[in-house]
Order: sequence, then C-alpha cells, then structure tokens
Amino acid sequence: MLLSQFLKDGTASLESLYPTAEARSIVLMLCEQLIGTKSYTHIVEPQYTIDKKHVEPLAAAMVRLCSGEPIQYVIGHSEFCGRRFRVSRDVLIPRPETELLCREAIKLALRLRQMRSPYGKSAAPVRVLDLCTGSGNIAWTIALSVPGAHVVGVDNSEAALEVARSQSFSTELKSSGALAPTFVNADVLDTEQEFNFGPFDLILSNPPYIMEKEKPLLRRNVLDYEPASALFVPDDDPLLFYRAIIRWSDRFLSQDGKGLTEINEVLGRETAELFLNSLYPKTETVKDFYDKNRFIFYMK
Repeated sequence: MLLSQFLKDGTASLESLYPTAEARSIVLMLCEQLIGTKSYTHIVEPQYTIDKKHVEPLAAAMVRLCSGEPIQYVIGHSEFCGRRFRVSRDVLIPRPETELLCREAIKLALRLRQMRSPYGKSAAPVRVLDLCTGSGNIAWTIALSVPGAHVVGVDNSEAALEVARSQSFSTELKSSGALAPTFVNADVLDTEQEFNFGPFDLILSNPPYIMEKEKPLLRRNVLDYEPASALFVPDDDPLLFYRAIIRWSDRFLSQDGKGLTEINEVLGRETAELFLNSLYPKTETVKDFYDKNRFIFYMK
C-alpha cells in the first residue's frame, strides 16, 4: 500500500473521534514510530510504498486508535519539555500546560543554585519534591535541567513509579552532571506518615483535580484510558489533595521555600483561598496560555 493512501484511510477512520487535522497528525505519528517515515515523506516520495512487514503492526495499531486509545499509549511515549517520556496506561499523558509549571520551577531552581554558587563544593544542593509524580515527567525535567538538584518524586502507585524509574536519560545524566530523581511510594493523602526526606526548596504537584461531575466534558480517549485515580476527585470534596499539599508543605517546605501546584481552572478562587487561609499569604493564581487559571504559586 502507498503511504499516502494509508494516511488518507487512517485519517478518515479517526475522524469520528478527532478533528481532521488532529486525526492526520496521529496517523503521521504512528507511521513515524512504526516505519520510520517523516511527516513529509508522502509528499517528497509520493510513490513510497509501505513494506509488507509493517502492514500488520500498523493495522493492529489502528484498531487500538479507532477504539479511542491515545496515540501516546499505542506508541509507548509522549513528548514533554523537549524530551521523550515513556508512558503506559498506568500514568497520565503529560500535558503541554504542565510544561509551564516546569519552566517556572526551573527558573526558580536555577536562580537559587546561582545564589549558592559562591559556596563552591560546600553549597547546599537545590532540593525539590514532586507530589503525585506519575510518569515522573516533572521530577525528571527538573532534575535534568538543574544539575546537582536533589529531586524526590512521590506516588502511591507502584506501577506508575515503575514507569517513572524506567525513564531513559542515562546519556543526558552523564553529560550534564545531573542526578536521577529518587522515587518513593507514599500516599500523598496520608499527611502524617514518616517521610525521611526534606526540607525542600521547591514543592511541585500536579494532583488529581477533575470533579466527577465534569466527566461528561472529557474526551473518550481520556475517560476510557487514562487512570481515573490520577484524574478525579469527589464532587463533595474537590480540594482534598490541596489540603494534603498544604500539610506536606507545612512539614517539608523550607522557610524560604516556594510551591507550585496545578489546579482545576473552575476552582481557582477556592483553591487560592485555601492556601491564603493556611498561612501562605504570598499566594497567587497563574494563568496558562489559554488564559485559564492553571497554577497556584505559594510561599510563606
């Protein structure tokens, strides 16, 4: 089969689930992963024919895609902050909005590292805690961007932690002098457990925050495939993770430390008030590139 024909047929088969442009992008990603073509191969080589050995794997992958399974799970990875992260159905697919949290955290961490640099080898490392780490995309991004930083990622899913620990950045670690994060199995909602790490200069989190009543607003590829435990909170207690984050911050955030946490856009005011009323007077809501309330920045 010609590659151009496969792209046409594959796009058409996904148009009931996605807008045409997105459906086409998904099929192009699949071809790049499974047969090594580029987004322009069918244009510069209009007679490019798919090798017979690839026909069956492509067909099997299209069945999964047509059922609504996200392309990232089908190909086994997702792009985030310019790096490729392994993903499985045990972890959320990293979102572009969360890159904003990482960029701000990196700026804060690098500034702190620079302030400590005059102390030379005796300078204290920047210490970062990532609550609800999932695939480890936040923890790894900070660790790889801030050489010498000590990053701890926490999650209560051992399957998610296996994904986080398996991320393959050994070459970058060696070349940059960065340290791999430490990943710990702990329940974020158990706020009084023994935790032999800290204090931390930065506490970051992208916790579950979608209310159950918001499920009808979600796409099928999210609702049917991404882990519900990492997405949803009860309608009658939608801020439970933020109360836990506050308690973790009370216990483990250094006196001059800062926190950044992703939030539900419709609960921006309520979430900010929770932090303000919990002895974090320097709290502000930060918008994303869609001008939606997306993060809370807080400090004592």
